[in-house]
Amino acid sequence: MPFFVSRISMALAAAVALVATLSAAPVQAAGIQLFGTKEISSTKLEKFEKWTDALARYAKEEPNELAKCAITPTEACHTAKWRIFLNKLQNHPKLEQLDYVNKYLNQYAYTIDPVNYGKKDYWATPKQFMYRTGDCEDYAISKYVSLLHLGWPQEQMRIVVLQDLNLNTPHAILVVYLDGQALVLDNQIPQVIDSSRIKHYKPIFSINADRWWLHRS
Repeated sequence: MPFFVSRISMALAAAVALVATLSAAPVQAAGIQLFGTKEISSTKLEKFEKWTDALARYAKEEPNELAKCAITPTEACHTAKWRIFLNKLQNHPKLEQLDYVNKYLNQYAYTIDPVNYGKKDYWATPKQFMYRTGDCEDYAISKYVSLLHLGWPQEQMRIVVLQDLNLNTPHAILVVYLDGQALVLDNQIPQVIDSSRIKHYKPIFSINADRWWLHRS
């Protein structure tokens, strides 16, 4: 993930610059200190253009996801199969939904943005991810959107950009808050686990469609 380093640095710089504008006191989600950090929250998402752009592109793609699709040499029907898969999960227990979604999307291969898009940084929609594969934030975005389709409120979810202290590299995951736990959906970990079990992640910032959070030790 070397190409992820520069973009995280830029995102962090933007986040730190925004801190000066925040008037709110530090806020913790459901009393949980994610990976042992304190949080400062804001609704100002202007500096996170790659995230907001991905959400806007997805809003245009979503209406066609369940369109009739015939599998051909050039058409794999990824989005239709994904939405059918999600529909089958609607009545499953919440933890099972998380587990199935995590495993379903982790089956896609990892591809860095310079290879995929010729760019150092690109945040993909689920359709783009499923047809072209992607890197860590693309897995997280597709899991986030999957859970929205399953009826999860976005205030229970965040894309978390962090530093992997074991690999000494930036990384991105999805964190879901449920029953007093912060549960991690990670393309590097096959099972969904409580964030308290992970000691080598240092969050930088986290974000959903409404807010972002700066994390401090």
